[in-house]
Amino acid sequence: MHLRYIELFHAVLTTGSLTGAAKLLNISQPAASKALQHAEDQLGFPLFSRVRGRLQPTQQALLLRRDIERIMQELQDLQRLTMNISRPESCPLRVTCTPALALALVPDATVLLRKAFPNTVAELSTQHSAVMCKSLALRETDIGLTLQDTREHNLRKLPLCRGQVMVIAPPGWWPDRELSQPLRVGALAGQRMIGITVRDALGSMLQSHLSQLDPAPVISVWVQTYQLAYALVAQGDGLALVDPFTARAGGAERVQMRPLELHLDVVLYAMYRSDSPLNPVQKRFLDLVRQLAQQMLAQD
Repeated sequence: MHLRYIELFHAVLTTGSLTGAAKLLNISQPAASKALQHAEDQLGFPLFSRVRGRLQPTQQALLLRRDIERIMQELQDLQRLTMNISRPESCPLRVTCTPALALALVPDATVLLRKAFPNTVAELSTQHSAVMCKSLALRETDIGLTLQDTREHNLRKLPLCRGQVMVIAPPGWWPDRELSQPLRVGALAGQRMIGITVRDALGSMLQSHLSQLDPAPVISVWVQTYQLAYALVAQGDGLALVDPFTARAGGAERVQMRPLELHLDVVLYAMYRSDSPLNPVQKRFLDLVRQLAQQMLAQD
């Protein structure tokens, strides 16, 4: 099946008509109709039937659909990769980070970097770790910052600093004298908590510990980011387990925090492609991230 037939097949699936497919591919409607007929002749079976003015895929076409969509996604990825490879180096700093690092750490490091390199153009984005790895591989970004210990081929992983899992609570939850004392996991039994469904190693480990408590924590709200959990805690809706950067992002006035008495480090990693050594601007940026992160974690 020729590539042009695959593109036409996908365009008809997307638009539901030959006219729409022709517009999408920037060809005439007769040319699209002729190409579809050639594709069906070559395959030996029809791909579409007309139902109430729209083209509906046949049973044979439905069997091809998943592979066709996969091929088109790979073609789009290839186009994105070639575009980024040929892109002129007008953007020396392209950084993506997980949402937990976007509130203060990355913006602060960027501001400091631009004081040292005023002409630097920066592109910042937030992504979850799995999407981040793909973005780095496609050369859409150059540096990824994450709290997840990912194992991706062709990506280098540089640990920048280590912190502890934190328990956050609404203001006044604990006496001030207890704030520097680690909180035992068992102290969370029966407590009102925000459930976190973060799909990473840290989130899975924390959920595993909570599931062993008796009585179980009372969880009425589940969220997908540590930032949402923080916002709910700040509104007085119970306790939450979060990374140390989220815990400190809003200041001591909004929530109380205590380290969780658990031998589980939270590591801040920088990731970049192994075939693309860091340039001086990127190295300076990571130095600033490391310094700011260490300063933030040293705060009481």
